[in-house]
Amino acid sequence: MAGLSEKSLIALVFLVGSWGVPFATATEPPPDLCSLLTAAQVSKTLGRTYDAPVKSVAPRPYANTNEGTDCHYSAKGATNLWFRAYVDPSPPASKEMFAKLKIFYSPPTPIPDVGDEAYFDPKHAIHVRKGKVRFYLDLGNDPAAEKPLKDLATQVAGHL
Repeated sequence: MAGLSEKSLIALVFLVGSWGVPFATATEPPPDLCSLLTAAQVSKTLGRTYDAPVKSVAPRPYANTNEGTDCHYSAKGATNLWFRAYVDPSPPASKEMFAKLKIFYSPPTPIPDVGDEAYFDPKHAIHVRKGKVRFYLDLGNDPAAEKPLKDLATQVAGHL
């Protein structure tokens, strides 16, 4: 390897060593968005036994946008959890829609370190954007629900 500088040699070793290793790509969300949050995860985080989610179609936020998925988790003697998720055509489209919808949930309280962007709305529900997925978790108008909702949102974002 005569004539190669130390920096060139290091770069060459790194390049050769990386052959055959696929580059990381963004993963697609699962077809069943309710699978992003299992009843076991909900039960463990909220400290009660929750049933498997009942799945339904969430309305389009605007004409010519995608429908979403609603996942309702119920537990006897506890507030039901509502998980709503949408998959947008691309991360930039998701970012734009998230910004548009944030206006309806003002004033938002930003939450660092959850997804690409997250906030609590005035009713203590959490809204999160990660890649091309936007989702919402709500346990009712309860300030004490913010920590467990943030924990659940972190788990969901970790699957995206």
